[in-house]
Amino acid sequence: MKRWSIPFAVLVGGAVAGALDLAYAISFAAYNGLTPERLLQIVASGLLGNAAFGGGAATAALGMLSHFALSFVWMALFLLAARQAPALLARPLLSAVVFGIVVFLAMRLVVLPLSAFPRPVSFQPLATVLDLASHMFLFGLPIVWATRKATLNP
Repeated sequence: MKRWSIPFAVLVGGAVAGALDLAYAISFAAYNGLTPERLLQIVASGLLGNAAFGGGAATAALGMLSHFALSFVWMALFLLAARQAPALLARPLLSAVVFGIVVFLAMRLVVLPLSAFPRPVSFQPLATVLDLASHMFLFGLPIVWATRKATLNP
C-alpha cells in the first residue's frame, strides 16, 4: 500500500475529522433546537463576537471555514508530533483518545477563552461527555489514521 504525502494526509485527515466533528455538532445542536446556520454562527463568534449572530449565511460560512481551518491545524500538529515521537502511532486507539482529550481541553480552556467567543465556557455534563467522545473518536481517530498513512512504512 502506498504511503500518503504529508500534504495529502493533512488534507484528508483534517477534512474527515472536521466533517465528522461538525456532523456530531450539528446533530447535537438540532437536538437542542438550533439550526446548522446558528451553530456555525456560534463557531464564527470566536472570531467576530456577538456580531456573528447578525451576519446570516455569510457568518455561518465563516464559521465553517474556521472550523475546518482548525481541523487542518490540529491534523498538522499531530502529524508533526508523531514524526518526532513515532510511539504515538504504535497504539492508534489510545493515541486518538488522548489526542481527542487534549484537543477538547485546549479548545475549551485556551482557544475559546482567548477568542472573541461571547459566552462563558461551560461544562454541562451531557454535552461535555458527548463532546469529549466526539473529539476522541470522530476527530482523533481520523487524524491518527491519516498520520499513520503518511508516516508508516508500507
